[in-house]
Amino acid sequence: MKVRKLIALGATALSVLTLAACGNSKGASGHKGQLNLALPSEMPSLDPSLGVDNESLEAMSNTEEGIYRLGKDSKPENALATHTTISKDGLHWTFDLRHGVKWSNGDPVTAQDFVYSWRRTNNPKTGGQYAYLFDGVKNADAIQKGKKSVNSLGIKADGKYKLSVTLEKPIPYFKLLLGFPVYFPENEHAVKQFGKKYGQSSATQVYNGPFRVQGYKGTNTKWSWVKNKTYWDKKHVKLNKINFQVVKESNTQLNTYNSKKIDMTNLSGDQVAQYKHSKDYLYRAGSSVTYVSLNMAKVPAFKNEKIRAALSYAISRKQLTNNILQDGSTPAKTFTPPKLAKDPKTGTDFAKEATVNGALTQNLSKAKTLLKEGEKETGINDLHFNLLADDSDTGKKNAEFLQSEFQKLPGVKVDVTNVPNKTRLTRMTDKNYDATVTLWGADYSDPYTFALFTTNAPYNNGSWTDASYDQNVKDSANKNALNKEARFQNLVKADQTLVKSYAILPLYSGSYFGSGPFLQRPYVKGVIYNSAGLNWNYKSVDVK
Repeated sequence: MKVRKLIALGATALSVLTLAACGNSKGASGHKGQLNLALPSEMPSLDPSLGVDNESLEAMSNTEEGIYRLGKDSKPENALATHTTISKDGLHWTFDLRHGVKWSNGDPVTAQDFVYSWRRTNNPKTGGQYAYLFDGVKNADAIQKGKKSVNSLGIKADGKYKLSVTLEKPIPYFKLLLGFPVYFPENEHAVKQFGKKYGQSSATQVYNGPFRVQGYKGTNTKWSWVKNKTYWDKKHVKLNKINFQVVKESNTQLNTYNSKKIDMTNLSGDQVAQYKHSKDYLYRAGSSVTYVSLNMAKVPAFKNEKIRAALSYAISRKQLTNNILQDGSTPAKTFTPPKLAKDPKTGTDFAKEATVNGALTQNLSKAKTLLKEGEKETGINDLHFNLLADDSDTGKKNAEFLQSEFQKLPGVKVDVTNVPNKTRLTRMTDKNYDATVTLWGADYSDPYTFALFTTNAPYNNGSWTDASYDQNVKDSANKNALNKEARFQNLVKADQTLVKSYAILPLYSGSYFGSGPFLQRPYVKGVIYNSAGLNWNYKSVDVK
């Protein structure tokens, strides 16, 4: 489902956390201006062109800054832009940029930094998975396919502090995209200085946002953000430091919270029932879906729709959410989660309108029949595959439950492999998996962010293809871009095609790291949380 660096903190990170716990009986921070947090996974990258996971995007959005910063309710607020001019046809955008902004290495932040960054991200040699978000920017698609030079991208620096952008088609959610890290500027001097190491540690990145990363070496499980003294709006940044540690097990994370070593924690399972009446308890809804990706290029049986449908009908999503996870997640009825968007004509929630009745409910009898028919059509019997999942607590619960559900089908055998989140993401990108439990969180508050599975799209890891799906997604982004109702119906039909074809197996929506049930210290004030896109904005957070 939306990046950082500088000097080594090393072994001092643990002592900082420990001293904080001892220094104040009322909370973990020990003094004003310091916040302690836990993450469920390592942080793979600080490179805005390459980062795709939640941890990396969260860091980038708080240590880097672009044209806009997303505030409360995902509202785009001026960051590096001071004024925006948009043509009547929506194709030409001009941004007046803030003067005097500096990178943490002392270089000025200019319009050319945006030009360099956008070209680097769209260059196919860079391999940026989020480059597809530039769809609609002039020549972006052709550049990514190697058909045009990166210099033809629809962006131009008109002097140091004026930026011009040309689109091929109107993009209804373009302002939201401009607040996303893949659209941020990059310092060319730093990229060339650090080469392949750029963004792989806190010492190989520079920052222009509220914080800068400290103590991140690329594989370690503790690091910090420290207040960026060169940030243009530093007077409104109240925190001096945010300490992070990776804690994968939910019970361990809760114990860490109860021992006052962290100031916030997700809850899972029976923890919710135990703590829902606590003064520290709160629930943050999330626009995400957890699903199973089936690799049709690697497992021939998955090319058969009936076999895919059989696996889906074997799953009791209600049992998974209510009895196993117990974290406020709800069974998926579509791929696009609820409360993300409404029909512009009727006000009906997108997920309600897109629901295919009965498609994602458990029906073992139907599953067995479909499996038998699919095996007859393919000549494949005794389906045996590996299910890849994260080694986090939730990842293990998901995989164990699905293994049990799938193996209720005659002859089906499932092995489970749990690996670090970073490893799983790499294997998905390389299509080196049979099936995997994965998650997509909304990059912005629009259903188009869930239109991931067009033929050869970068996140279509399972290699599924469907002409009607492709056409509806294409029409929503082109001929119907300014026709709100027609565009909405295109995306509804695309979601329905995805579900009816069992191209992927949606499991549940609502909770993942960054959303769901939480415990948070009452003295932590000013957190801006958004259910879609960049979830966490710590710029205005204070510890009182």
